Amino acid sequence: MTSTARVVVIGAGLAGVTLARRLGELGTPALVVGDEEHRPYNRVLLAEVLAGRFGPEVTALPAPAALTRARVTAIDRDRRTVRCADGTAIAYGTLVLATGSNAVLPPLRGLFTAERELPEGVHAFRTMDDCLALSKAVRPGMRAVVVGGGLLGVSAARALAVRGARVVLAQQAERLMERRLDPAASALVRHHLEGLGVEVHTECRIRDVRTAGGAVRSVVPADGYVLGTDLVVLACGVRPRVGLARRAGLDVGTGVLVDDELRTSDPHIRAVGDCAEHAGRVYGLAAPALEQAGTLAALLAGSGTARYTGTRSLTRLTLTGPGRPFDLAAFGETDPRPGDHVVRLADATRGTYRKVVVRDDRLVGGVLVGELGTVGALARAWEGAEPLPSDGGPPLHLLTNDGGS
Repeated sequence: MTSTARVVVIGAGLAGVTLARRLGELGTPALVVGDEEHRPYNRVLLAEVLAGRFGPEVTALPAPAALTRARVTAIDRDRRTVRCADGTAIAYGTLVLATGSNAVLPPLRGLFTAERELPEGVHAFRTMDDCLALSKAVRPGMRAVVVGGGLLGVSAARALAVRGARVVLAQQAERLMERRLDPAASALVRHHLEGLGVEVHTECRIRDVRTAGGAVRSVVPADGYVLGTDLVVLACGVRPRVGLARRAGLDVGTGVLVDDELRTSDPHIRAVGDCAEHAGRVYGLAAPALEQAGTLAALLAGSGTARYTGTRSLTRLTLTGPGRPFDLAAFGETDPRPGDHVVRLADATRGTYRKVVVRDDRLVGGVLVGELGTVGALARAWEGAEPLPSDGGPPLHLLTNDGGS
């Protein structure tokens, strides 16, 4: 394969590495260009590394056959090359953007030093470097504030609590994981965290970070109450990395706009993973990234007529700590619309909760906390989007049949 015909992938995360591996299996080698010094790793496992459950090596992904460590600074679409910070240029036939996303840093007063750096003790939680820095900083008994109560914030708070920190979780919304969980499931997550010693504050907007001697000393919510702290973790979501694409003149919305062939506005450039926006949606999850990588590999290798039409992804979270693990799964629409059929089964003693939402005889969403024996059958029914069998009564079989899972 000549240098002008080869596939070059920018980004050595899950999407980029998976794409390169599958292309190799199909006889189409690809060069992966990544800017992190670590071996490619699975970000999904970083919370377990922070908790001390896994070592960093457990997160490692299978290394691509061809990997170059460099920071790409520009794309020359006319010459079909990418330029790197060290002055080198790499030619491509097809370029794939798998640049991922960056942690969102909220607009808090005092968040940055005069040098535009985070003060000592303030950390984002997105990369392996973030995780290792947090692991080095956390100590039993220290005060820690986690800003953000989504999936990442909940995972970070649990990990710090397991390490012995005195954790406050500040969530601006009215409940934890509000985008994925209904109020009842969210309440169970909160109960679990509080059982680990985490102090949870919802409808709590942090406005200030206060420092002394260059290190964080407190944060201040909107109500003016001062929370003393030794450590602040920013878990406020992620934003697609689209700077390269925008500077190259590609069409960008929230992410890099792609069609059903993962093609950008330049026919020689594709995009997958967290940086890609398909049909108005940026997923930011592992399952869509893997599906996009598989589809694009088949297309680039000429092994089929695959098309990407979107991913119906299920969110899984396991919180470990003292006692039994806390498992949850959520998918689709967990908040019903008027006229929807809602079925719930709850056991307060065992701390389990199951709920499904049915619309026009089709399963459109659900949430399970505790026992997940039915999740396989539910996921298959939801992904198939086919009419459910009905005997005229409530579809309790959805919550009681394990479907072989």
